[in-house]
Amino acid sequence: MKKISKKKFANLLFLFGLFLLTLGLTVGLISEKWGILPLAFIISGFLICVVWIGLKTQQSQFWSKRSTQSTTNALVATLAVLTILGLINFLGTRYQLRLDLTETQLFTLAPQSKELLRNLPKPATVWLFTREENLLDQELLENYRRQSPNFKFEYIDPQTRPGLAEKFGVKDFGEVYLEFDNKRQLVQTIRENERLSEVRLTSRLQQIISNTTAKVYFLQGHGELEITSAKNSISQAVQGLTDKNFTALPLNLTEQTKLPEDAAVVVVAGPKRALFDGEVKALQDYLNSGGNLMLMIDPNIDPKIDNLLKDWGVKLDNRLAVDISEVSSGLGPAAPLVREYGQHPITKDFGNGISFYPLARPILINPVPDIESTPLLRTKSYPSSWAESNQQSEKLEFNEGQDLKGPLTLGVALKRKLPSPTPTASPTPTASPTPTTSPTPTTSPTPTASPTPTTSPTPTTSPTPTTFPTPTASPTPTTSPTPTASPTPTASPTEENSQNKTKESRLVVLGNSDFARDGLFQQQLNGDVFLNSVTWLSQQDQQPLSIRPKEPKNRRITMSTAKANLLSISSLLLLPFIALTTGAIIWWKRR
Repeated sequence: MKKISKKKFANLLFLFGLFLLTLGLTVGLISEKWGILPLAFIISGFLICVVWIGLKTQQSQFWSKRSTQSTTNALVATLAVLTILGLINFLGTRYQLRLDLTETQLFTLAPQSKELLRNLPKPATVWLFTREENLLDQELLENYRRQSPNFKFEYIDPQTRPGLAEKFGVKDFGEVYLEFDNKRQLVQTIRENERLSEVRLTSRLQQIISNTTAKVYFLQGHGELEITSAKNSISQAVQGLTDKNFTALPLNLTEQTKLPEDAAVVVVAGPKRALFDGEVKALQDYLNSGGNLMLMIDPNIDPKIDNLLKDWGVKLDNRLAVDISEVSSGLGPAAPLVREYGQHPITKDFGNGISFYPLARPILINPVPDIESTPLLRTKSYPSSWAESNQQSEKLEFNEGQDLKGPLTLGVALKRKLPSPTPTASPTPTASPTPTTSPTPTTSPTPTASPTPTTSPTPTTSPTPTTFPTPTASPTPTTSPTPTASPTPTASPTEENSQNKTKESRLVVLGNSDFARDGLFQQQLNGDVFLNSVTWLSQQDQQPLSIRPKEPKNRRITMSTAKANLLSISSLLLLPFIALTTGAIIWWKRR
């Protein structure tokens, strides 16, 4: 067995000391905890190095040796490299730069989620009652935590901490709860094929923060789309509203002449028959009092709401919107695809996304003073799109003088400021009689001094003021001015309260209702158009708009059997044969 020399052993001991020193520094920097373990490594390594240096310095001419100098240079260079690497790791753990290169930004939070988290007022904790710590869930939660220090999450095994599970009322593995300000809410139950959703987590976070529920009434009784699950219903849209903390309720205006006072939004979704005059009047009154209305009217139907729309400068065109450019979509020319959206809170995040509207009618807009209108949905320009008047013809073609050239407006958002608050403030002048109430008249004893005027005939000429020269003699005049000052303070509070409520009525008109029907609601941006419209109408500006679920795009190629066989033959036989033949020809020429 080969024996290790003392010199070699000393060198190995020195390297071991450096190793311990580096290990202690690395553990301490990365964990950010300078506990017993990293300190033990650092102290041990430092002592070994000191002992080694002490032993070496006792040897003569140790520092003057060339080997010592070269070794020292190598050590300094090594320490410099290790220090640089340590600093890079330290900075990497403290400051992170993330770049999401996926096409649909799968690993990036939606702007709505970021905004909500940036304004998170208090700590919010997500409790995941599961044994499995899925990487996708962790990545999503880490993204949330990076946006706000108030956001935290923790995995809990219900069997190891049954008390905490009982506190939340956990019934099954995989349940995810959100806790905020002593309030708890179930987010969802995660399973192997259903991971944690950003849409649900952000919606629940918004709900638990706001703690308010706005009521959305759906007019019924004229063939409108049902809000419960049925053949022609918008139950998926209603579920989407519920997820966003809205309460959807049916509304029958034949049973009541006024709309409910708690109606944040009223939706008229695809009526098949005309509304009664009283119903239209109720909707008009609702709008004039600061209400918010959403109309989704299909073509070839006259709901008799022209008077209501005329006040807002809107007219329903009864022609059919046609788009012949999107033949690859398979929807047909009568289902125009929309890629152009107006600059409006409802559509601000749509970009170049697609929404489509089977059997839609254009909407005509005439400017009206005091009403701000913004076209939301626009089709392509002519000749790709136009409004067809002859809907019975099997051949769609543009007829000059009868049809309307594109681009067509299929949806518009309008709003109007109401001047009502100021008139309510005017009654405050009636408060002026407060002098009568102002029994500052306690000072009225002064009038007792007035008997003197009765003695003088002059009072008859001028009422009170002129008589008051005499009061100047008495101390009473100093009290009399105070009643005149008292009325103003009593009137001012009411004025301030009323002026703070600046009401605004909003209206969204869409020339189609099928886009929100079950089956189409979740396709493309259709659901976002509906949910964002209701959210904007509810005038809850702090409510985040709809978040589109991010899904990886399916990029698989579908080909026929013949094409697949041709691809296999060309890649497995043809290309290798060409390569071999080329090689053989080159070899033959060079030989």
